[in-house]
Amino acid sequence: MLGLWQGLHAYAGEAAIASPLAAFRHLSGLLASAGFWSHAGATLTAFAGALVISALLGIGLGLVLGLRRFAGEVAEPILAGLYSIPKVTLYPVILLVFGLGLGAKVAFGVIHGVIPITLFTLTAVKGINPVLIRTARAMRLSQAATIRTILAPAVLPEIVTGLRVGFSLTLLGVLVGEMFASQKGLGFLIVNGISLHNVKQTTAVILMLVIVAVAANGVLLWLDRRFIHRAA
Repeated sequence: MLGLWQGLHAYAGEAAIASPLAAFRHLSGLLASAGFWSHAGATLTAFAGALVISALLGIGLGLVLGLRRFAGEVAEPILAGLYSIPKVTLYPVILLVFGLGLGAKVAFGVIHGVIPITLFTLTAVKGINPVLIRTARAMRLSQAATIRTILAPAVLPEIVTGLRVGFSLTLLGVLVGEMFASQKGLGFLIVNGISLHNVKQTTAVILMLVIVAVAANGVLLWLDRRFIHRAA
């Protein structure tokens, strides 16, 4: 990857992309500045809120729709169709509803992350052995008790996979929201670097986001494999 990056830099030049060494040097300078951490904190706050909302709403909706088989069969193609809509086209509506600031960034993150988590959970619930559901009905368990004691443990590996995918997409949504509807955050730094033609800043911020995303994805993938191994 570093070799490809260096080759691209040699081909396109400093005006298009900073070299790996220059990007790492600029990133180390950014990490030493208080202003950068203010932007990073704004992104982290918005991302944490969007991820929590996406996870709770997506898992809850997926479990309920999966338990109600007919509702799930109706909702699944609708959710898939809604997710195919380019999210940027919803920017004017999000801006009108939530205004500039934290609310718009969180909303952008949620609309990117909640549907994949819902679909992963819904698919997992649909694949559960029907005997488990019939046993819960024979024991006259409430819907809440069925979800807590049977559905949630059975679909946990798939939920972790959905959260891993939702993590990346929610982060993407928050960054897009910061590019369009904020004057603070890492997404704003990227757009600001582009507008000022500060190639080193843009490349360095993107580099940091890639490192964080890859590390977080690795941790979630380890959890995913661990839960699947336990289930097996």
